[in-house]
Amino acid sequence: MRAAVVTAFGGPDVIETRDIPAPEPSAGQVLVEVGVADVIFVETAIRQGQHGEFFDVQVPYVTGSNLGGRVRAVGPGVSTDWIGKTVVGRGVAFGAHAELALTSTDLVEVPPELDLRTAVAVYGDGFTALMLEELAPPMDGQDVLITASAGGMGLLLIQLAHKAGAHVIAAARGDEKLELSRAQGADVLIDYSKPGWEKLVLEATNGRGADIVFEGAGGELGAAAFSVLKDGGWISAHGAPSGSFAPYDAAEVERRGLTVKGIMDLRADSTTTSVTGAAVMARAAAGDLKPVIDQVYDLDHVADAHRALENRTLRGKALIEVSR
Repeated sequence: MRAAVVTAFGGPDVIETRDIPAPEPSAGQVLVEVGVADVIFVETAIRQGQHGEFFDVQVPYVTGSNLGGRVRAVGPGVSTDWIGKTVVGRGVAFGAHAELALTSTDLVEVPPELDLRTAVAVYGDGFTALMLEELAPPMDGQDVLITASAGGMGLLLIQLAHKAGAHVIAAARGDEKLELSRAQGADVLIDYSKPGWEKLVLEATNGRGADIVFEGAGGELGAAAFSVLKDGGWISAHGAPSGSFAPYDAAEVERRGLTVKGIMDLRADSTTTSVTGAAVMARAAAGDLKPVIDQVYDLDHVADAHRALENRTLRGKALIEVSR
C-alpha cells in the first residue's frame, strides 16, 4: 500500500510517499480504508523530532493522526458489525496518511448529515474545542480572547464562544485571517503581528483584561496573552506553533489568582471529560461546529501541507485526501 513516511527527523522534505506492507489488525484494532485524513501543526513539530516528552515516535513512521474511511477488517475481539461502515477515528501510533490504517475501537460512525471531509476536519479539532468549552468557565457575557483565531481549532472556538454569548476578541496575523475570524462570529479583530497589540485587547475590555483566553499561538505571543488576562482570569495555554507553549511564571499565576490549563489537561487519556467522538459528530451535525477547510492535498503532497502549516499560509484546515 502507499503511505507518506517520515524517513528521518527534519524538514518537510523528509516525507516520502512509499509502498509499504499493509497492516493487519491485532486484538482490539480495526483496519480502515482511508478516504480522508487530517493534518495539524503539532505533526510538523513531531516530524522535526520535537515534543518527545508527549509523543513517543521513532523514525521511520507514517504521518497523520485523525482519519476517516470505510472499515475493511477487524481484529480479534472486535464486533464484525463495524465492517463496511464509514467512520472517523485516530490512527494507532499515527499512520493515518496511508491507504490502509489501524485504529482502536474508539471509532465514530459518520452521521448521514456530514460528508467525510467535514467529519474528518471537525473530529480532532472539535474534540479539543469541546474539551476547552467544558474546562472553561461559563462564557456568556465574558470577554474571551482567542489567539491563532484563524487556525482550524481557533475558528471552532470562535463559533462556540459566540454561540455561548461571549464578547469574542480574535487575534491573528493579517487582514484575511481576521476577516475569516469575523465571519465565524468574532466581535473584535486584532492583528498580533503589529507591535503593541496587547493594548488593543485592553481597550476592547475597557482596561479590565480578558476574562478567558484560549491561547493557541505559544511563544512570545502567548506570553503577551497572559499579560492581558485579568486578575482571577482563566487561560488555556495549549498552542505551540511559535515553537513553544506560552511561558509563564508560576509565582505570578498564584499572586494574580489565575487558572491555567495546559496541553496535558487536553489529553483525553489523562483528563476527566464527558466529551466523546460521538458528541463531536453530534455537535457538528447540529451546526454548532462548522470546520473551515482551506486546502486539500493528495498523498503525494503531504510535505506541501506541512510547509503550508509552518509558513502560516492556511486559513482554516488542511486535509489529506488519500482515496476518492
